[in-house]
Amino acid sequence: MASDPSSPKPSGARTVLSRGSYGETLRISEILRKETVGGILLLIATVAALIWANSPAADTYFAVRDFEFGYEPWHLKLSIGAWAADGLLAIFFFLVGLELKKEFIAGDLRDLKQAIVPIAAAVGGVIVPALVYVAVNLIAGSDGLRGWAIPTATDIAFALAVLAVISSHLPSALRIFLLTLAVVDDLIAIAIIAFFYSEDVHPGYLLWMLLPLAAFTLLVQRVPRFFGTRGWAAWVILLPLGIAVWALMHASGVHATVAGVLLGFAVPVLRRGPDRQKLPANPDAPGLSEIFEHRFRPVSTGFAVPVFAFFSAGVALGGWSGMGAAVTDPVAIGIILGLVVGKPIGILFTTWAVTTGTRAKLDADVRWIDLAGIGILGGIGFTVSLLVNDLSFEVGSLHNDDAKVGILVASVLSALLASALLTARNRRYRLIEAEDRRDDDQDGIPDVYQDGEGR
Repeated sequence: MASDPSSPKPSGARTVLSRGSYGETLRISEILRKETVGGILLLIATVAALIWANSPAADTYFAVRDFEFGYEPWHLKLSIGAWAADGLLAIFFFLVGLELKKEFIAGDLRDLKQAIVPIAAAVGGVIVPALVYVAVNLIAGSDGLRGWAIPTATDIAFALAVLAVISSHLPSALRIFLLTLAVVDDLIAIAIIAFFYSEDVHPGYLLWMLLPLAAFTLLVQRVPRFFGTRGWAAWVILLPLGIAVWALMHASGVHATVAGVLLGFAVPVLRRGPDRQKLPANPDAPGLSEIFEHRFRPVSTGFAVPVFAFFSAGVALGGWSGMGAAVTDPVAIGIILGLVVGKPIGILFTTWAVTTGTRAKLDADVRWIDLAGIGILGGIGFTVSLLVNDLSFEVGSLHNDDAKVGILVASVLSALLASALLTARNRRYRLIEAEDRRDDDQDGIPDVYQDGEGR
């Protein structure tokens, strides 16, 4: 809703967390709609895995998950669960790479003044949960410190599924903030996986990996129109190069999902004219990055991530007694406190610190109670948390199983708390939504985006 023009404004103050431009709002809404569908599928896959893993046929689930196949000389004899984590999640991280590059080139992250708040919030939302986890395990004298990064991730798809279930009318400014925070969160997670969870790195394989990566980059940069207009070309020409990059990255000791990010970074965001000059982003003629995002997101959200969740989330709970034993493990306690308490504190504190330090003020539509709801929603850590858990502790070990329970409990608690808070604010959100949709001049663009309210 429009702010009161007569209200006093601090000298030199600038507004942050505004609704953004109409084009950006439409783009973000489309991305969030697709992620919501993926989050619902993720929920279904998780519930199915838990039911099977705790049924009389539980042995069958674990036998399937641990069944190994592949070519050993190429270090590719992996279990089905490992293929899902290392292979299928590379598709997810390819999409992450595409989205990261697009945000930095043509999205909100290109403007540091506007991006600094969600960037800082994401950093705080990573550091504080990690510190909480480490403190819990140090005090308890636990040997589970290797899992410090498990509670640092936010699962945007899972979070959006919660918003869909509670029918939240979250304003566009908060949706943009949530997505930007999640994008930066993913970038930090990628860095953590690459630098802290890579073992026995073989530089030779990394050097060989640069060859197919360079070929992939050269092709998508030089002839993007060819790959954009011919759907078969990406599968026949680019996919083999992508698989080669992935396989060599896996053999090098660096986690193979990083290959997906590098391939995503290689794809151009902006279109080029006949003279090779960059053209501005145009929704009617998208760049190759956006084309690939439309093509491959259904593969990621509809297949890759749900299958990974299905084989990673399954844990034998052992009834209420087993649940009770699991949540008393310092690893699980650290994860629960890190996600449920550490996440919102980190996000809120750093947002407050940045806005105070830069003499900025929140947009008139945003209240601190709304940011608290977003911070709690950020405690829904799932996909990347499960991946980091498998990198931290051996699959099937006590810490690994207890960490899964911790991730599930923390995600459910965060979802319930965020739902309660955001539902209580839904009346105000509906008013803001109605104002954002007003189009008195019937030109197809809401009036609020033409009155200087949006950027």
